[in-house]
Amino acid sequence: MNVHNPSLPQQEADSAASEDFRSAMRHLASGVSVITTGQGEERTGLTATSVSSLSMEPPSLVVCINRASATLRAMRENRVFGVNFLAAGHREIADRFSGRGNLSGAARYQGSEWITMVTGAPLLLDALAAIDCTIDTITEWSTHAVVIGRVEAIHQPGGAQALVHWRRSYLDLC
Repeated sequence: MNVHNPSLPQQEADSAASEDFRSAMRHLASGVSVITTGQGEERTGLTATSVSSLSMEPPSLVVCINRASATLRAMRENRVFGVNFLAAGHREIADRFSGRGNLSGAARYQGSEWITMVTGAPLLLDALAAIDCTIDTITEWSTHAVVIGRVEAIHQPGGAQALVHWRRSYLDLC
């Protein structure tokens, strides 16, 4: 438990609270998704655990992305994106899109099959589900942007177990 200590400078207190928050959030298990945008050599994307449904009418979802992200810059430009829910067998894809292996841009797409639907955003052919979205709203909050996507199409091959992130590791959801 953190107790306010008036003798600590505010920056140190904020840093301690930030670390406590980060540590606490590691206890929240989250589905792993890859957010994609762009076409051809201009494709880019990232691994995300901060994806949630927002509304059924109209069908929409929320993705939270660091404001410094190259993927967010491309999403602002393209005004479309895909959300690909990863299966247990997609750990390598999650790693590639998280930046492990020092791959970026279109190189992250190699080794997997991708399709497009309505918007042209790349969708993983064998994702548990892939959602094709247009950007409705982007709201900035501190270090991150909250992106609201309007669902344009859904690809649902399903059939596998979900990939989950918990306590800094990937787990297969049984």
